[in-house]
Amino acid sequence: MTLASAFAATPSPMLVTDARAPDHPIVWVNEAFTRQTGYTADEMRGRNCRLLQGPATDHAQVARMRDAIAAGKATSVELLNYRKDGTSYWNAMTLTPVHDENGLAYFFATQTDTTHIHRAELTRQMKEEVEKQVEARTATLNTALDQKTALLREIDHRVKNNLQVISSLMLLKARRMPEVETRLALEGMAERIGAISIAHRLLYAEEEGTHFGLTEFVSELLSDLDAGMADDRICIDTEVEAIRLPASMAAPLALMIHELASNALRHAFPGGRAGRVAITARRTEAGMRIEVSDDGIGLANDTPNEAGFGRSLVEMVARQLRGSVRWIADGDGTRIEIAIPIRPGS
Repeated sequence: MTLASAFAATPSPMLVTDARAPDHPIVWVNEAFTRQTGYTADEMRGRNCRLLQGPATDHAQVARMRDAIAAGKATSVELLNYRKDGTSYWNAMTLTPVHDENGLAYFFATQTDTTHIHRAELTRQMKEEVEKQVEARTATLNTALDQKTALLREIDHRVKNNLQVISSLMLLKARRMPEVETRLALEGMAERIGAISIAHRLLYAEEEGTHFGLTEFVSELLSDLDAGMADDRICIDTEVEAIRLPASMAAPLALMIHELASNALRHAFPGGRAGRVAITARRTEAGMRIEVSDDGIGLANDTPNEAGFGRSLVEMVARQLRGSVRWIADGDGTRIEIAIPIRPGS
């Protein structure tokens, strides 16, 4: 096999131009070149390589190649070239001058299709750009979320302070009322407002502000209640599952749990009777179930309070939470079961 036939059969596109003829016309191309460009050997013979250039070809690289050819020097360039059908491809070329006894005679060029490299680089750049955009968008959303959380916390703080003022005013007014029933009603309302204030205080302490943990919530609520109604005769037991709940449920739950627990402490154990109040909360398939029970005198033996509306309040709050309440006379005691749905993801 001669050297010429070896070049003709190589899979790398090659061509030869006549350095002594005007405009350096092509005098030979191999089969790999015709496959790469779509032009036949006859279509390329006698024409300049600029035939492969197009609108997006880098003129600076073309100028560098022309300067090297004019100086008779070897050079390597990478250009965006165009096939006969108009499709583009990246072409890495190495041009080598060929001399004979009379000087520079030809330029021999080898070419490599580097389109896949540019596509990979473009994909990498696009991926990096998308990642930067995602990071920037995420940072913006996180900033907005932090601002929203801070605003919610500030609102909770202000509401808590305002509720404490209202509760204090009602207690002050209650102490000046001569009628016992009116005084008790005002004190009861002040306590309920205080329970809602505690809910906002606990929400303010939460880092995210949009949810709260039920276990800590009930513990803090009952701790405050126990401090105000301390009685060594009565034990309060809790068994509350760790459930994350939306902040919107905090105030209604505080009002409900406070009402049931305080009613049990006030009315279930008259005459110095000892006993136990138990509060449990567990997740169910539909949401959660809260149970407040005591081993006191029971609903049937409790003296009705004409001025009170605790039961109505509990049922109203349960409806607000789209839940239901069952009042059960359990032997000598009382058990209240509340079923509350929870949105998925809460």
